Amino acid sequence: MSSLQVGLAVAGGLILGGVIAYNTWNARRNEPRQAQPESQPAPLVAERVEPTIDGSSGAPAPERVEPAFDTPSALQPLGPLPVPDKRPRLDALIDVIAPIALDGRVVSGDALLAALPATRRVGSKPFAVEAQNEDSGEWEHPIAGQRYTALQAGVQLANRTGALNEIEYSEFVMKAQRYADAVGGAPDFPDMLHEVARARELDQFAGQHDAQLGFTLRARGSAWSPGFVHQQAARLGFVAGVIPGRMVLPSSEPGLPPVLDLSFDPQAALSEDPAHSAIQEVTLNLDVPQVHRNEQPFARLRDAAFALAEGMGGVITDDAGQPLRPEMIDTIGADLERLYDTLDEHDLAAGSAQARRLFS
Repeated sequence: MSSLQVGLAVAGGLILGGVIAYNTWNARRNEPRQAQPESQPAPLVAERVEPTIDGSSGAPAPERVEPAFDTPSALQPLGPLPVPDKRPRLDALIDVIAPIALDGRVVSGDALLAALPATRRVGSKPFAVEAQNEDSGEWEHPIAGQRYTALQAGVQLANRTGALNEIEYSEFVMKAQRYADAVGGAPDFPDMLHEVARARELDQFAGQHDAQLGFTLRARGSAWSPGFVHQQAARLGFVAGVIPGRMVLPSSEPGLPPVLDLSFDPQAALSEDPAHSAIQEVTLNLDVPQVHRNEQPFARLRDAAFALAEGMGGVITDDAGQPLRPEMIDTIGADLERLYDTLDEHDLAAGSAQARRLFS
């Protein structure tokens, strides 16, 4: 073999090696970032104590503590237990309410529950029945074993599907009438045209003051794996949601909607090999009317977006992909405060039962 052939062979080997090395480097560079093992504190190792001839350990025996019925001062008292969230009551502000006269009779909760219709909706609007408890005098959804002296049926005037219309109102009348007949009552329905006009007015207000904010976080370089996203979000208090590709930041009160939710491609979460599923963007969402302003939802949305952008190597953008600068985000926060004030003035404070029902 001549020196020229040897030189060409060596050059070809070097080129081939370079191509292989480049492809390997490029594949690693484009591989989704993976979750890293969390550092754990080193376990405490007890000091070794040599046994003595008499069988004792050589260490002083702990002082014996006699049991007592009083609580030791070292124990901290338990905090208040969470109170279960009550179902929202009918409200004349956002509901059509039809009283059902019982002619002085007392009706059991069992009878009222047995007569309830199979579906609790009228078109796209929730239908509800409430009764006045004989003992407490409070209006509540019927409960088995309780006795009630008054009854009313209602349907919501508006929600995010639109305003209550004439067809839905007529369906409400028929459903409430059947229920009243089943329990031996007589309903009194308000004027349809007046209630439909109220529904349209309420729907117009809701449409002008509804707000659902979303910040998109896009990867600058390497994509993210689902495990990496979960790890980064969990450090900020997010927990896995019921739907694949969704995490939520829980409310401080049990039973209330989450403060924020984080979503990404559900197909990546359901992949057979999620470690190699590439996620290019995640979205942080705030449903403004669903969360009370005392939770500081916008500040937490902003802080979570900045923290994730730094930890994941991403850039914050709007829905159109335009980068959001900090001053632009602060302007959104100022507008949001004005929205909160307007909702408060109309007795529809964000996070209240009425607002959660109207904006749903």
